[in-house]
Amino acid sequence: MHITFTDEAVQQIKQKLPPGSGELKLVFDSEGCGCSANGVPSLWIVDKPEEHDLRADGSPFELWYEKKQEVYFEDYMTLDYRSANRSYVLKSKGQIYNSLMQLTDKREKN
Repeated sequence: MHITFTDEAVQQIKQKLPPGSGELKLVFDSEGCGCSANGVPSLWIVDKPEEHDLRADGSPFELWYEKKQEVYFEDYMTLDYRSANRSYVLKSKGQIYNSLMQLTDKREKN
């Protein structure tokens, strides 16, 4: 998987994720959706990737995802940011996965 970050997305992520303060994780969040086939692509900040998470190609951020969720995404995607509605947009050439994606902080609070 390869993720291209637009300049707008990079600026917004840098504000919420200073270097060394956590990792980005792309998830297909099915919590409360009824079954694992129904879900919403989401972007999380986590303390660290899980042991079996895979790293997507892209820069300037490392982005992690679970192998079992790979089926929900295409090989090449773009993460953009729209200031008009203060949300991220995950898209590919063929579709928009989520046009109102929020960056959710899932780090453990000490």
